[in-house]
Amino acid sequence: MRTKSLPFTRGSDNIFADLGLEDADELLLKSQLARRITKVIRDRGLSRAEAANHFGIDQARISDIMNGRLDRFSLDRL
Repeated sequence: MRTKSLPFTRGSDNIFADLGLEDADELLLKSQLARRITKVIRDRGLSRAEAANHFGIDQARISDIMNGRLDRFSLDRL
């Protein structure tokens, strides 16, 4: 059985730019920062409460970062 060939378009290194979003560079930086913050929290075995205390923000904001709800943060705030 032969499979259909789908068209393929190589994207850039910025998915947000590929999607045509206005602030693509900022969105990419925010997502990279959030990934790194999440990695540090997990690598250190911190609970969200411990991470919140460490970063000086409330636990809900840690959850927002770890769940990718980055529209609630400016780039500077991250």
